[in-house]
Amino acid sequence: MRPWLVDFEQFVRARGGALYRYGFVLTGNAHDAADLVQEALLRLDGAWPRVRKKDDPEGYVRTTMARLHISWWRRRRREDLMATVPEAAYHDGDLDRIGGDSVLWDELRALPRKQRTVLVLRYYQDMSDAEIAAMLGISAGTVRSQASRALSKLRVLRPTRAAFLGEVAATAGDSGCSS
Repeated sequence: MRPWLVDFEQFVRARGGALYRYGFVLTGNAHDAADLVQEALLRLDGAWPRVRKKDDPEGYVRTTMARLHISWWRRRRREDLMATVPEAAYHDGDLDRIGGDSVLWDELRALPRKQRTVLVLRYYQDMSDAEIAAMLGISAGTVRSQASRALSKLRVLRPTRAAFLGEVAATAGDSGCSS
């Protein structure tokens, strides 16, 4: 057996409880704390020959645990967790209000990514040009030009859609959204 594996097992036996308590303080949950310690120790196992030569191997593990916890927290923050699985598909009432036309959504998907994003944020999410610009990291003028180009393409794709787009724009204008 390799001597550093014996050292690693001794380290885990000696400091495992303290690492678990540290994980509990980080996560606030016993199960997540156990997972955090286990993942950190798995990562440490391969690096143990290098880490054991350092002055503070426990500090190395704690740093690893903190970084793992932050990574997990960021990943979970993006998820939209539900207590139960919905029995029916989501149905958007706003889509019915503006015509419920799946063809329009297909036409939007055909637009370039930035133009599609600007239109959805402007008319569906009811965001101002300044808000869209800040979100996308572009200028407000670019937002307006992308929206103009996208609406022109949609009008060319479907000339009868022009009246509908005017109605959507008027509805958005009534709600205080600047174009």
